[in-house]
Amino acid sequence: METAELIAKIKSVLAEAEPYVAGHGGHISFVDWEPEAGRVLVNLQGACEHCSLSTITLKFGLEEALKKELPQVREVVAVFFDSHALSTF
Repeated sequence: METAELIAKIKSVLAEAEPYVAGHGGHISFVDWEPEAGRVLVNLQGACEHCSLSTITLKFGLEEALKKELPQVREVVAVFFDSHALSTF
C-alpha cells in the first residue's frame, strides 16, 4: 500500500471515531505517520486534552481499530500542541 493510500485509510478510521470523541466534547486529528516505527501520531483536543480516559480511548479504541484495518500500524501516540504558543505565530 502506498503511503498516501495508507494515510487516507488512517484518516478514514479516525473520522469514524470522531462522532464518539465529539460526543464527549473532544476532537482528534491526524498529525503524522512514522512508517519505520509503525506509529500514528494524533492530536487530541477539547475535552480529550485533559481527560484521564483519553489514554483508554486512544489505546483500546483508536489503536485497536487502526491495527485491525492496517497491520502496518503498531501504535498510536498522542501529541499535544500548546495552543497559546501556536497563536503567537
